Amino acid sequence: MMGEAIEAPFPAQLLNWSGNRSGGVRRLFDAGSGRPGQMVFETNLLHRLEAWAGSIAAGPGSVPRILLLVGGPGNGKTEAIESTVGWLDSALAAGGKIADELKKSFFPPEGTPVPRLVRVDTAHLGPGSRTLGLSIVQDASAVVGTTGKQAAQLLLDELDEMQAAGPTEAYLCCVNRGVLDDALIEAIDNDRDASRRLLEAVTRAVSLAPDAPSCWPLAGFAEVAVWPMDAESLLLTPVAGGEEPARSLLRTALDDKKWPALGSCAGGASCPFCGSRERLAREREETSLLQILRWFEVASGKRWSFRDLFSLASYLLAGHRVSPREASLAPCQWAGRMAGLDEIARRGGKPAKDQSTAIFQLVASQYQHALFHRWERDAGPALLRDIKELKLDDDNTAMGLQWFLTSRRTAYLPAMIGSALEGVAELLDPALTDPDTEVQATKNTRFALRELDVRFSRSVLEGLDYIRKLHVLSRLEVDLLERLAKLDAELSAGGVRRRRPASATNVQRFVRDFACRLVRRALGTRTAAVLDAPILRNFQRVIEDTAGDDLFDVAQEVEQLLNRNQDFEISLTTTFGQPLPPMIRRATLVVPSRSVQPLDAEQAGRPASPICFLKVGDGRSGQPIALTYDLFKAVKELEKGMSVASLPRAVLAMLDTTRARLSGPIVRDKLVLDRARIRIGSSGISVVQRRSGFAIRKDGGR
Repeated sequence: MMGEAIEAPFPAQLLNWSGNRSGGVRRLFDAGSGRPGQMVFETNLLHRLEAWAGSIAAGPGSVPRILLLVGGPGNGKTEAIESTVGWLDSALAAGGKIADELKKSFFPPEGTPVPRLVRVDTAHLGPGSRTLGLSIVQDASAVVGTTGKQAAQLLLDELDEMQAAGPTEAYLCCVNRGVLDDALIEAIDNDRDASRRLLEAVTRAVSLAPDAPSCWPLAGFAEVAVWPMDAESLLLTPVAGGEEPARSLLRTALDDKKWPALGSCAGGASCPFCGSRERLAREREETSLLQILRWFEVASGKRWSFRDLFSLASYLLAGHRVSPREASLAPCQWAGRMAGLDEIARRGGKPAKDQSTAIFQLVASQYQHALFHRWERDAGPALLRDIKELKLDDDNTAMGLQWFLTSRRTAYLPAMIGSALEGVAELLDPALTDPDTEVQATKNTRFALRELDVRFSRSVLEGLDYIRKLHVLSRLEVDLLERLAKLDAELSAGGVRRRRPASATNVQRFVRDFACRLVRRALGTRTAAVLDAPILRNFQRVIEDTAGDDLFDVAQEVEQLLNRNQDFEISLTTTFGQPLPPMIRRATLVVPSRSVQPLDAEQAGRPASPICFLKVGDGRSGQPIALTYDLFKAVKELEKGMSVASLPRAVLAMLDTTRARLSGPIVRDKLVLDRARIRIGSSGISVVQRRSGFAIRKDGGR
């Protein structure tokens, strides 16, 4: 989404796609500002805004006239405004005059600030124009040119004025959630009831609550529409059809017309970036990468914004260099420099950090290893001690491995997407995939990952020989594995092993594990064989509402987790968060089991919810709970025989919280209490209610 073509060829041009570069920041009506790919990627919101522009141009009263686009930076709000103005211009046959008028305000004379609110009157701008005043606030957090008021106060004033205005006035505003919250607080503190009611409705509509109302139009406010731009996934096909925005973006980055021919750049055959482009241009690899990104959204509950995806494409296909000495080098030039340094190491030059780590850096810059980037960075010091004890400190491969791991102890990820990359590596690392997982390595070859693990555990060479014949590894990966195989063989030699057998065993195990992880990540990224892929696939099907009865099955499993046999238990001797007393001192209210059912959320006029909800309990005591990935995964693992005691802390905390939320309404619900009993200690005695009062009942040894 983001100006005019930059002279630099790909992949160098991709460096400007990063969100912290000027090419990654879009300015309204500035064709020279950041629009990577030189095109607009279609989304559900853009389709909705296009229809809105045509309707409001046709006449007043047919559609909302106050639009609030809610979300943080990088979600495409600026592009949405500019596209909407273009569609409105066409609908009114204004010949571009609306955009020209707005551009005068958004590009004032030098030294004059851009105003917070810009208004244009469309009357007389074209033969088809009707009287329509369009007010635009590009950033509701701006206070430039105002009279000392805070952004929240200005937003309140604008909303009051627009609600009081007639049907010939339209308002289009980009606002983040922080300003919305501040405006709501301001309205409450100053008894601005009309504004408070509107902002409360807006806040509820853009939330992820299970009872969130319609956004477009806003429930209870027919003239208002809001849209949470950070709720929809860019990895799903728009409702109106077409290509997923993320796929369009990736294909723009991979356009072979913009790249040098493979092997012809400054990095030659060793260029990891041109090699990554060549592999990702294949349908399987492209689809697998997009699937992995979608599974990260599914597992984490987070969304990739446009800015995130542009920054990710820049990182995967142009690299990220932290050394000031290398920062000025174009990606292919950097690859050429690394290849030159590696040639010195290949010829047996004396180990030095730059040349010994060159092959590791080149391999790590390929998209599959840039995405799954984690290595045992704390292993460097211990590995160095063992290498020195074995007198292998003159071996480029051994020292290169140690220096490479040590380099990962400092920051090496781009700040814009560093946290997301850490999350991807933590949740989806193919190196941690179940060994019984089968992968379709080639069209005719399918095997379990255990086949790799067994072979690499015996020797790097045996593992390499097994995978090499399938031609699924890059030339750089094979080159590094051959060197690791040579080091592995040397560690098995009598002279080295007799010197320090324990140290030789430590280094050898580490080298074999490193090689196996390398191959697992290479293969797993190409085939989407990531950690817990079957569970992720099932969970994705559930939250995208294509699962049929799957959600009901999950609800039944959660019901069994919350209840004990046919009972639901509430502690009467502690409050939430306190440890339970000894069994002999416990008093527990036991009521009939609480049912768990899928909770249908509002669908009309809203983006698809990224979360499914379940309803626990009935009537007044019913409570909604979110079906998180952790909870879903726990349910699936319990089906396979995992003990409840082994559930993750996050899941146990959610279940405890749900029980606590249910407890309050239950102890006040007479219909439930009529069938309840209080169990005392561990004596098997319960107190039950009878017609004449209370009685003691023996529970058969409970």
